[in-house]
Amino acid sequence: MIDHVRPAQLADWIAAQQGAGTPLVLDVREPWELQTASVAPQDFELLTIAMGDLPARLDELDPARPIACLCHHGVRSLRVAVFLAHQGFERVANITGGIDAWSCEHDSGVPRY
Repeated sequence: MIDHVRPAQLADWIAAQQGAGTPLVLDVREPWELQTASVAPQDFELLTIAMGDLPARLDELDPARPIACLCHHGVRSLRVAVFLAHQGFERVANITGGIDAWSCEHDSGVPRY
């Protein structure tokens, strides 16, 4: 099952994952996007793997660990979340609205692009 979490709700989602390991925010944007805007880890670990590189790097992820996927607006991250769920990942969320919503709802210091 894929949870849909707005950036403003991420802290609640992370709290609900207690006991399942440190949650991971998987940022699937391209390197130029990461240079434009990025998030700072807060109660979660941050890992950046561009969506196109993920199949080759799937072994870097723990299927039992809570993973919330992030992109620009939430479309690519939803595709990645579905992919992970089909690969047997148990606790997957899509950060709906992406980093754009992150800037509007959670941290206005993150540039919008």
